[in-house]
Amino acid sequence: MGAGLRTPDSAADRSTTAAALDYARTLHAGQSRSADGAPFILHPREVAALLRGAGAPEHLIAAGALHDVIEKTPALASDLRRRFGPKVATLVLAVTEDARIESWADRKAALCRQVQEAGEEALMLLAADKISKARELRIELGGRGRRRGDCETGSRRRRLAHYRRCLALLREHLPASPLVGQLGAELEGLSAVR
Repeated sequence: MGAGLRTPDSAADRSTTAAALDYARTLHAGQSRSADGAPFILHPREVAALLRGAGAPEHLIAAGALHDVIEKTPALASDLRRRFGPKVATLVLAVTEDARIESWADRKAALCRQVQEAGEEALMLLAADKISKARELRIELGGRGRRRGDCETGSRRRRLAHYRRCLALLREHLPASPLVGQLGAELEGLSAVR
């Protein structure tokens, strides 16, 4: 566990995450995951749960619950700052892509630089997000038994390459995190699917 990581020790801490999950559920209502059509809220809930399991502080877990609201809903950073404070808003912004960057590859590269500059907690949030996204990719591929190469076509190939670049970044800057090990295992599992 990194410096500053702890388990919640107060009802106020736990209520921050509960409020973040409620807010995310409201904002993501009606959205579904592309992998399987399941409610989109399952993704931020899983990210928050992964962070909790890694011993992250409550503001980071709350940011995990909210990490996609700026990209995928009408929410603004100022809304998050007002409701959840500057730590949560800053972390969400750290993992939010810059929509002004048109090229997919350039946007993902900028995201990685931005997360790296934001520090350990943002890196943990990125790791939890990519674990969940790798699991969604496995669902999309239908689990084991697919033909060799199925994972390496079209947008799947791009996403998988991005997840691998994220893993390299995380191994360099957050090598002791259990989340980094989990992401490595998820990506290995995807390689086995191919």
